[in-house]
Amino acid sequence: MKFSKLSQLVLVSAVGLTLATFLTACQLVTIDFIFVADSAGTSSGSAGQIQAFEVDAFSGALRMGPPTVPSGGTGPISMAVTTDYNNLYVANQGNNSVVHFTISANGILAQAGSVTLTTTPVYIAVSPANNYLYVVSYAPSAVTPSAILTEYSLSSGTIGSVTSTQSLTVPGYTMDIVVPTSVTVLANADAVYVTAYDKSAYNPGGSTNSEANPGWLFSYSIGTSGALTATASSPYQAGVKPSALTTDPTSRFVYVTDYASDELIGYTVLDGSALQFMIGGPFKTGSEPNAITIDPRGIYIYLTNSLASNLSAYTISLPTGTPSGIVGIASGANYTTDTDPVSIVVEPSLGRYVYTANFLGNDVSGFKLDPNTGALTANQATPYPTGANPTALIAVPHGNHAVETVTP
Repeated sequence: MKFSKLSQLVLVSAVGLTLATFLTACQLVTIDFIFVADSAGTSSGSAGQIQAFEVDAFSGALRMGPPTVPSGGTGPISMAVTTDYNNLYVANQGNNSVVHFTISANGILAQAGSVTLTTTPVYIAVSPANNYLYVVSYAPSAVTPSAILTEYSLSSGTIGSVTSTQSLTVPGYTMDIVVPTSVTVLANADAVYVTAYDKSAYNPGGSTNSEANPGWLFSYSIGTSGALTATASSPYQAGVKPSALTTDPTSRFVYVTDYASDELIGYTVLDGSALQFMIGGPFKTGSEPNAITIDPRGIYIYLTNSLASNLSAYTISLPTGTPSGIVGIASGANYTTDTDPVSIVVEPSLGRYVYTANFLGNDVSGFKLDPNTGALTANQATPYPTGANPTALIAVPHGNHAVETVTP
């Protein structure tokens, strides 16, 4: 059978249209980059690195992205990113450094500078105004002060001079050894908070010599030129071993995980940086909670339980900030990750996918977030292999993609 030229043209056009439709439907669209801090090898002195993954918009699955880069030291422990997503910072415990990277529109990292501390960094955070970098660090040996909050100026992402330092000491027990665990800044950039525990009072497997309350939350208002002023009632008691903290997008609530008591402690922000305990708290978590995040809309809380290797999820009561079990599932239900999750993030572009870095699993677990209920389902092909012992992860929108935000 022969075809006329017109028939052939129609047939070719139809096949081409069908193929184009198929390819469009199957096209991989990157909605975010996930940066993971881990080690290139399994030995204690292995070089730190930052791996980049691309988030598929339709499934949340991760695939390898831009090239892996050295973290600038060994033992990377924490990462932070500016709110314009142009700059990333990583703290390395192996050489007591904080390294600055620029982020290109296609997710490529380029080292741009660094600072070296005299103490060991534990956690870092960037002011939402992108003008200050906060680093909490400690001296492993028994010196006083053992824990320090350092504020560095930022200019177009570049780390500048130290603008403030604060010693973290327990009232009445100023010689106790204090170990900081996390730092965060209110979304309105009015206050910075630090969690820490008193090792002289809480030291499982070791000796103690203090009767102080072990867990603390330090609060500072941020003034002109970055001046930090301790809140009148600071520090606030924070359980036994506070391990992580976060604030909501409206700057009304602060949440702290208590690793030792398997609890989530909630605080309401009063005038300035002052806090008061939430009514009905603390709230039950899984075993050994150690990382926490809130989705970009400020509706759901997700936290990692390191010993249980799972996530706990909560809805936030918007009038009071009280966390409660996710609607539609049994109260206290958890979601399984790989072994020992230590960091968690909700991607900012859609606010639909949740990822955890699993320290002993050497991978990242991914979940799809139901925006109507907060419930999670495992992503396609999760978990996703990484380098050895991932400790932190950061999500950055791809290119100029809009992000989910809440205006306080």
